[in-house]
Amino acid sequence: MSIVVRIPTPLRKMTNGQAKVEVDSTVLGELVEKLNSEFPGFKDRLVDEEGELRYFVNIYLNGEDVRFMDGLKTATSDGDEISIVPAVAGGI
Repeated sequence: MSIVVRIPTPLRKMTNGQAKVEVDSTVLGELVEKLNSEFPGFKDRLVDEEGELRYFVNIYLNGEDVRFMDGLKTATSDGDEISIVPAVAGGI
């Protein structure tokens, strides 16, 4: 199953500048592991020491926040699109 993963600009240095990569996966956690296999260190940017999504990283499956689904246990299907969105903070 081919899933399109949109890579945010801050993480593109890990994917050799690629804005999108394709990964075969049936579950989000497996997708993260496969990304890490191809791009070492990628998982550390998304998952904390307890194996949970880092609080400053948002992951969307077809526009839906996976935190309101099953997190890393969320099922994926062929043709799905994953967007990784790092939290942005700022102020005046």
